[in-house]
Amino acid sequence: MVEKGGGREPAKTIAIRGLSYTYPDGTAALRGIDLEVSAGESLGLIGCNGAGKSTLLLHLNGILRGSTPVKILGEEISDKTLARVRARVGMIFQDPDNQLFMPTVADDVGFGPANMGLPREEVDRAVAGALAQVDMLGFEDRSPHHMSIGEKKRAAIATVLSMRPEILALDEPSSNLDPRHRRELINLLNSLKLTKLISTHDLGFVRDTCTRVAIMERGKITAIGGTAEVLNNDSILKAAGILI
Repeated sequence: MVEKGGGREPAKTIAIRGLSYTYPDGTAALRGIDLEVSAGESLGLIGCNGAGKSTLLLHLNGILRGSTPVKILGEEISDKTLARVRARVGMIFQDPDNQLFMPTVADDVGFGPANMGLPREEVDRAVAGALAQVDMLGFEDRSPHHMSIGEKKRAAIATVLSMRPEILALDEPSSNLDPRHRRELINLLNSLKLTKLISTHDLGFVRDTCTRVAIMERGKITAIGGTAEVLNNDSILKAAGILI
């Protein structure tokens, strides 16, 4: 059954209780969010623009902090835990150019491990491992700014994988991709045995990558359940403005 109003399942990875957040201009973006995500689960967040999907993702590694602390792998996000949490939660933004700012792909992918103070040999191993995961070995010396959007998206994911996270939070990962690169991204995400939260308008992408789906409306989770039962429920999708 599709659960209304943010039903819960046993959780080990992400726990959110009563989370609200208002932007400085007075816009209420989140209103009492309750959510649990289990280890290894892939959860799709769907809803219209302004529903609060991206704002919720930004709470997972402390970029934003709202009315109640988010708990990641049993640890509340706080000033004291922020560095540990950010190493465990990888954020993938909609525009990969927001994450690719170094002269070469290797520099970008190695930026996080290097800033952690790892020895050069460990940084190189982390870069090679992350690029292998996204099938980009051989791109080390390429300039990110001269790559296709699909290549940039994979490189951006590699910058996060080099930190060996346990959770990925992805904002509109399929935007601007042609069909071939979209399918490549689906296959890549399905190959990563990590907990994933995917915010998107692309219902087909959700169907191909997610085990569970949450619908967001005006800062609230209004329904949550298995992917097939949510996406096959036209009345819920129409009520949320996702179908017309």
